Amino acid sequence: MELNVFGEPLLECSNEPLTGFYRDGCCHSGPDDLGVHTVCVIVTKDFLDFSKQVGNDLSTPRPQWSFPGLKPGDRWCLCASRFKQAAEFGYAPKVVLEATNEKTLKVVDMSILIEHAHYTKEHTDI
Repeated sequence: MELNVFGEPLLECSNEPLTGFYRDGCCHSGPDDLGVHTVCVIVTKDFLDFSKQVGNDLSTPRPQWSFPGLKPGDRWCLCASRFKQAAEFGYAPKVVLEATNEKTLKVVDMSILIEHAHYTKEHTDI
């Protein structure tokens, strides 16, 4: 069982659109996930524009890869390095910590994740 950044069971990120490297709704990661798609984010227009500008167009559908194209408000398992880059440039979307894989912590410091956290009732005491 994979854990989230709190060391608890990893929660689902999104089934609509269906996300995850394995398209299972969760930010699971394995040895074949070279991009480390482990950060559950709630995408914003600013983030989508930034990502497109740096060469990763996440808003255009790519049916051949089962990718619907994202719109603001969608939850998505984002590559940890892309999240880190977006944070460094001031475009990081909100993070759903309970659905963010603990493997993210090898790439992104917990303080950065907390800074961009989308808080839920369970973890308002951070």
